Amino acid sequence: MTVTPFDAETEFDRQLDRLVQLGYPALAGLPETAFRDLVAPLRVRAVEGTADLPAPTDARVPFLLVITRDLIGVVERLELTTLDGKRKPGLLDRNYAEADLPRFDPIKELEVPTGTAYLLFDVDRGEEFRNLPPSTAVEGMTAQGRLPLTIDEGLAFVTLHPAALASNRCFSLVGSRCGDKRVPALWISQGAPKLGWCWYGNPHTWLGSASARPERVGLE
Repeated sequence: MTVTPFDAETEFDRQLDRLVQLGYPALAGLPETAFRDLVAPLRVRAVEGTADLPAPTDARVPFLLVITRDLIGVVERLELTTLDGKRKPGLLDRNYAEADLPRFDPIKELEVPTGTAYLLFDVDRGEEFRNLPPSTAVEGMTAQGRLPLTIDEGLAFVTLHPAALASNRCFSLVGSRCGDKRVPALWISQGAPKLGWCWYGNPHTWLGSASARPERVGLE
């Protein structure tokens, strides 16, 4: 397969510019310059980590600049997501009870870097796992040497590549769990992204399970 080259530095700058345009610095309580300086060390790592990866498509992207809940809350970032070409802001499903969302932590297998931002590589929305329960999808992706996405990573995916979330192309985020059988997921409701949850053992025809390469590169 021929790999279509792309400019990782330009893509990093595009992702960072989008976060700034959406108002991430203010939500983080930082001046724009400080926000840019915070994530700047990841720029060279983005280039190093994508040397063998193709250009972004709707379904798969070389890397994501992930901002964590340690810097900006989940709901605040969710409300800044939109579908491709749309304007309605993302919303939280009513089935999340009050104070329930913070209980969904990254599973230990992911070894998510501590801190406020990191890079995730070779991210796929997991169409091949549609109509499979998340439990089966995890087996499939781990057999490929890949691991599931967290809530923070799913929000980064839709924020930086809105076309990743489309009709019948939605995805579970099995990398965030709270100790029960619920699995967070991003799907479409009322013409906007919605963060909800489904069951670990239940399949949905319109819902895959997103995955990425295992390594995550944090700020040093």
